[in-house]
This record gives sequence, C-alpha cells and structure tokens, in this order.
Amino acid sequence: MRVSAVAALVAVVMGVLVQGAGAAPSSSCPNAWAHGWQKLADKVGVPVYCPTWMPNPLDAQIGGQYEDIYSIGKDRSYLVSFLEHGDLGSGDVHVNFRGYPGRKAIPTCPGPVGKTTVPCFADPAGHMRANGIRATVYQVNQGADQWHILLAWHYRGSLYTVSQHVINPYDSATRIRQNLAHLLKSLVLVQPARG
Repeated sequence: MRVSAVAALVAVVMGVLVQGAGAAPSSSCPNAWAHGWQKLADKVGVPVYCPTWMPNPLDAQIGGQYEDIYSIGKDRSYLVSFLEHGDLGSGDVHVNFRGYPGRKAIPTCPGPVGKTTVPCFADPAGHMRANGIRATVYQVNQGADQWHILLAWHYRGSLYTVSQHVINPYDSATRIRQNLAHLLKSLVLVQPARG
C-alpha cells in the first residue's frame, strides 16, 4: 500500500515537471481547434500551420473567444489573429498567423508620406530553427504586425508568418522571442482536403 502511494506521488511530480519543462508538442492540431484550421486550409487550397501551444491566456480556436481577425484575400493570402485585452491596463496578448499561397516574396505595405510602399516585414535579426522550419526573425513590421516580432519562412512555394506583439504583460523582446520559439516548435501542418 505504501509503495503504491509513493509511486502515485512520483507520477504526479513527474507529470508536473514535464508540463513545466514544456512537454513535447502534439503531432496534430488540437481537437477543439482542428475544424477551423481545416476549413482555412480547404478555403486557401494549401497547407496551413496550426499551433498546438499559444501564450497565456490565448487559444487558437478560429471563431472562438480570442479570434480578432479572420481575413482571406482574393489572392488566397490570409490573416488569422488572436487577441486578449487585459483588464485594468494589464496589457494585450496578440498573435497573428499569415499565409501567402504560391508567393515567396515579402509583401509590401503602404509607406510613410513620400513613399509609396515599404516591405511589410523588415530589419531581419537572425534565424530560429525548429520543427523542420528555418524562420527569419523580423523586428520592424507593418500593418497588423506593427510593434510585433515576426517569424517568416517558406514551405512548398508559399510564405508563412507568425508574430506576437511586444507589449505588457509580454513586454520584452527576449520574452517574445521565447514565445515565438515555443510557437515554432508547436506548429503542425493541416493539409487541405482532397475533393
């Protein structure tokens, strides 16, 4: 009886340690999120990246309480954004996912007065590698990614990005880079359904 109690306690402690260390990411999109990401992949006709981890308190349920923007352009490029406004000035948690099917070039965004356009992602600052992806880190970004640190990479002729806003409670570039590294490790491909 005593051995069973000790074994149960060890199992609980080990489970807590594994969770705290960042357990291995799932190999598939979480069930609660899978439908929305599958629907997106089907609409744009290319694989999309579903995260299996999100920074607290966000989830990545398309159509859920944290969805901020869900936009698909005529060229099938998409922006899926998740946002939580903190209470009483505690800050925002904001993560964007983008995809540009069949496009490798960085898109352009409206520029400041006197300039017609500027690259939407600029000031590269190294690379991150995880999950078979080699992503470039961009520190100066435009549009919905302004004030974000952004990762961009290519897969089968398409450009993909994920970014997070540098703002309280995640108000340091170091912390955002840690979150983006965790997000990169957590990404799983969702293939479009074959009709």
